[in-house]
Amino acid sequence: MTPARLPFFVYGTLRPGEANHDLFLRGRIRSEEPGRLTGALLYDGPGYPYAVEATGGDVMGELVTPRADAYAELLVTLDELEEYTPGDPRNLYERVTRQVIRTADSTFVQAWVYVAADPVAARLRTRGKLIESGDWRLGRATAPPSPPAPRTP
Repeated sequence: MTPARLPFFVYGTLRPGEANHDLFLRGRIRSEEPGRLTGALLYDGPGYPYAVEATGGDVMGELVTPRADAYAELLVTLDELEEYTPGDPRNLYERVTRQVIRTADSTFVQAWVYVAADPVAARLRTRGKLIESGDWRLGRATAPPSPPAPRTP
């Protein structure tokens, strides 16, 4: 069965300005716009975040709409990046469809979201570092390195 051609909700390294955005999304997307996933909490992982489904939380990110001609390839590429294989009990993430709120107009959009797989989510709930703001950029344990300051003559 072919998956639906939905936008993706990204909340970590695939966001604009983050490490994987240009590597995986540049030239393959038609649009990106701020969004909010409700019913999830955000946890800091080793260099990337995990959205864990839970009541009472919001996760901030972007809705990314792929170009039609790049959709199939991008879906495979993102599944590989997230180490997601349908039905594999070793998955760290599961790709699920969820309603995401488009920030600009508060409308709901159905989107693909990679959420923590059940065993990972259980560990994070007991021992994980919660990002209370729901925004990985604001709450991650370590910020990305700053670019070097320009030299002045």
